[in-house]
Amino acid sequence: MKRILPLLVLAPVLALTACATAGPTRYAPAHEGQYGYSERAIEQDRFMIRFDAGPDTSIEETEDLALRRAAEFTLEQGGDWFVVVRRNRDGNDRDPVRVGTSASYSTGSRGYSSRGIGVGIRIDGSAGQKSVTLEILVRTGTVSDDANAYDARNVLAHMP
Repeated sequence: MKRILPLLVLAPVLALTACATAGPTRYAPAHEGQYGYSERAIEQDRFMIRFDAGPDTSIEETEDLALRRAAEFTLEQGGDWFVVVRRNRDGNDRDPVRVGTSASYSTGSRGYSSRGIGVGIRIDGSAGQKSVTLEILVRTGTVSDDANAYDARNVLAHMP
C-alpha cells in the first residue's frame, strides 16, 4: 500500500496538468490559448509578428518560426523583404512538473527513532512557455545591406 499511495496521488495531478496545457507547438495561427503566430499592423508598412511556443520548442526554434511567419506575411503584403527593427525574446525552458523526494532518519533519547520519506510536486503553469515578437518594416525592391534585413523568399527557401 505504501508503494501505491504515491502513484494514486501523482496520477490525478499529472492528468490535471495535461488538461491545463495549451497543447503542442504548431505552425498555425494562435487561437484561444493555443500556441502559434499572430500579427498586427502598427502603421501602413510596420507590423508586429509574434510566435508563442510551449515546452516542446526551444527559444531558437521559436525565433525561427517567428522569422518564417514574418517572411510569409511580407509576401502576403506584397513586399519582397523586411527589416527587423525590434525583437523581443521572452520565456523559459523549465519543466512544468517537477517531483522532489527526501528521506530522513533521526534518533532521540531513550532509544526512540523515526524515519520519514517525503515526496513533493511542483506544478508551474508558465514553465517552458516562450514567445518571440518581431517588429518589422515591409519593403519592396532590392534588399538592403542592413544586417537586420531579410529577403522573404530566401528565408522561406531555407526554413524546414
